Amino acid sequence: MAPETLTDLTAEVISCRACPRLVAWREEAAANPPSRFAAEQYWALPLPGWGDAGARVLAVGLAPAANGGNRTGRIFTGDSSGDFLFASLHRTGFASQPTSISPDDGLTVSGLYVAAVVRCAPPDNKPLPDERDRCLPYLVRELRLLPDVRVIVALGAFAWDGALRAIRELGHRAPLRPRFGHLEEARIGPYVLLGSYHPSQQNTFTRRLTPPMLDAVMVRARELANLD
Repeated sequence: MAPETLTDLTAEVISCRACPRLVAWREEAAANPPSRFAAEQYWALPLPGWGDAGARVLAVGLAPAANGGNRTGRIFTGDSSGDFLFASLHRTGFASQPTSISPDDGLTVSGLYVAAVVRCAPPDNKPLPDERDRCLPYLVRELRLLPDVRVIVALGAFAWDGALRAIRELGHRAPLRPRFGHLEEARIGPYVLLGSYHPSQQNTFTRRLTPPMLDAVMVRARELANLD
């Protein structure tokens, strides 16, 4: 049997229907979009990771947004969180442009791969524990297929927890369970887990997360990954 590739994994992720609640929600969101997206055809399927197959940095989010990635077909694309994230990724040298609008918008990333713990948009952005657990093997397999990754940027506490679980599945454990925090670091096996507040409107509008704060995380990720 030929070894698995990222292309193989992408095809499997896209066809997944393992979580009935999430399948129903992503399809309901597509069938009843807000007026500003009424003319658009929604992706309404799970989202695979994407980016540089030789990446040394993996950025992990919670899950696609109902009218963001669930609409466009690419994680952190077409919503305010993606706007905030990719502006930072452009400033810090990971992204070719500061906007992420659609999969055919010309955006490329270098040294970076982007994924999420849960691959379908969840109601209220809150996946259930069993949904997380069914989806987590995709992240584990991505890490196996991205052998150059040395830094995992966890965008939020949910992503931090999911990344820790994935790393543990690969056989690496920290002596004590690391606590999430902005710019917190944990060295586990071959990885450095690096925390950032999630670039959600809840955080950016309240200035819990500012552009310089997110830039500091991504600059630190470059340093840890020896990309400069």
